[in-house]
Amino acid sequence: MRVFMTGASGWIGSAVVPELLAAGHSVVGLARSDESAKALETAGVEVRRGDLEDVEVLRAAAEDSDGVIHLAFLHDFSNYTHSIEVDERAVGAFGAALAGTGKPLLIAGGLLGLGGGDRVATERDMHAVGMPRATAAAATLALANNGVRSMVVRFAPTVHGEGDEGFIKILADAARQHGVSGYVGDGTNHWPAVHRSDAAHLVALAFEHAPAGSVLHGCAEEGIETRVIAEAIGRQLGVPTASIDADRAIEHFGFVGRVMGMDARTSNTLTRELLGWDPSGPTLIDDIDAGNYT
Repeated sequence: MRVFMTGASGWIGSAVVPELLAAGHSVVGLARSDESAKALETAGVEVRRGDLEDVEVLRAAAEDSDGVIHLAFLHDFSNYTHSIEVDERAVGAFGAALAGTGKPLLIAGGLLGLGGGDRVATERDMHAVGMPRATAAAATLALANNGVRSMVVRFAPTVHGEGDEGFIKILADAARQHGVSGYVGDGTNHWPAVHRSDAAHLVALAFEHAPAGSVLHGCAEEGIETRVIAEAIGRQLGVPTASIDADRAIEHFGFVGRVMGMDARTSNTLTRELLGWDPSGPTLIDDIDAGNYT
């Protein structure tokens, strides 16, 4: 298949590309900069210049493809409303291009905000209003009724591995800055996690095989206590571990402080059963202990 991808040069996307190429697909990647275009060309990807706000570019690229994988997102937290609107317009463009074709459309979502307390969220739990990309996810799933094999892969808040610049790197940087590796409250809230290689394999499997309207969970570990994460970071950096008051979380962790106290235990059982996905990469603590964040 000829696959159009947004985010093909990103953290997850750049691992998805070799999965697709190895399976015999060709990949066309959206690139908004010369740097991204060069990285895509080096990886064997055909380049389509433009960005997420170029709706006509997105529509034309989708029409010229056998399916779309939409992983990119504008991570501009200074104008998050705009980022959400851009994402929703992109999904609308893809839906219009693919309507009635039966072709696949896969978009990324998130798991934070699903679980809580003793409840373990499953793939049957719907996105709550206010969750990141919730409206785009709902719109994508609705396209299953319009002749699109649409699906949402909800990723763990940390997709980890060597080179990760995401949440765990930010927590490690905060520990260096403040001389203490922190967690919020008693640190018994949970974050699910998945290794980058497993996340990429799930995307490829889903794109090829998941039925229309599928919700899939990109988490290999159901939930790791944030205190345990903080202790692993502290061991690597040689700093103590301590609780940070919730009202000081943003001051200590930066924007990650907004979600550091959330609990998000999530199951991947239905995803495994549907696709035969068997995540086998290192655990999050393995990656921290290996020095990937120090």
